[in-house]
Amino acid sequence: MKILFIGDIVGSPGRQAVEGLVPELKKELGLDFVIANAENAAGGSGITAKIAAELFGFGIDVLTSGDHIWKKREIFEFIEQEERILRPINFPAGAPGRGFGLFKAKNGARIGVVNVNGRVFMEALECPFKKTLEAVNALSKETNIIIVDIHAEATSEKVALGWYLDGKACAILGTHTHIQTADEKILPQGSAYLTDAGMTGPYDSVIGRRVENVLERFLSAIPIKFEVACENIQLHGAVLDVDEKTGKARSIVRIQKKLS
Repeated sequence: MKILFIGDIVGSPGRQAVEGLVPELKKELGLDFVIANAENAAGGSGITAKIAAELFGFGIDVLTSGDHIWKKREIFEFIEQEERILRPINFPAGAPGRGFGLFKAKNGARIGVVNVNGRVFMEALECPFKKTLEAVNALSKETNIIIVDIHAEATSEKVALGWYLDGKACAILGTHTHIQTADEKILPQGSAYLTDAGMTGPYDSVIGRRVENVLERFLSAIPIKFEVACENIQLHGAVLDVDEKTGKARSIVRIQKKLS
């Protein structure tokens, strides 16, 4: 089966990329399931119920997130109702929503998805290794196709989680830095791995924000509002080819698609 994983969707430009490219990619690649990180989909930070509905309508099956999930207040209630939106599993007990789930693909296969935040250079949360393994073990009772979104800053932490879950999860894919890495591989026990899937949004920018805003901040050290850029809109991510019987990844291919 074919699974598309989309890197961080940033603001309105990112949503435009999803609307314009995902239906096309579904036909072109014969996709069975689509996962996207959407923690920056609303104005560059957070997500709303309206925007989530738009993204589902454009063909995304599950939305993952990260450290910006709580930026829009309305998500606190909505995430309890909408099982297709995940927040990092390692937030403390009592946080709204859920960190993993079991979903059905177009071809009828069941797919487990886990969302976790890293801790290196980020807010201190519960152990991402232990919490992710708990979720993977629970999901493995229902399916052998399990995708993990590790939303983290440090490449070392992502790489380590990949090795830790090799053979236990179908794929371990990184988000958060908005810069796609070129280290896609199949690990020895059959898990696909990529340190960062990249960004879906305006690439003539500084990780999605207007260049002039960011340069002013670096040069002056004075706080300034970072506005979402709008030029050169692209969708970045990875396509997985998965053996449904074994749960092993046959291949992982990075994609970079420009919105015309």
